[in-house]
Amino acid sequence: MADPLDTLEATIAARRASDPEASYVARLSAAGTAKIAQKVGEEAIETVIAALSGDRAALTSEAADLLFHLLVLLADRGVTLGDVRAELVRREGVSGLDEKASRSE
Repeated sequence: MADPLDTLEATIAARRASDPEASYVARLSAAGTAKIAQKVGEEAIETVIAALSGDRAALTSEAADLLFHLLVLLADRGVTLGDVRAELVRREGVSGLDEKASRSE
């Protein structure tokens, strides 16, 4: 069974150059990076609100929206899930506190 995030990444890649009148991904892509990033921010806020509400179904739905928009933003900037996975592997076994400290230097 294919990983749904990999499938979604491929779908987003295929739709980025589609007709903006027929594809939400194409419409977002045509609007540019700033608009896509704004949508990621909006979805992040909605995810936080859902988490604080205690509504598991709402959190699940908002998290899916957030992941979708994040994948659109990554595609827009030429970053793949493979790139993100490689960064997570690089961080494996490193304390979160140590990793964060290394970025602030």
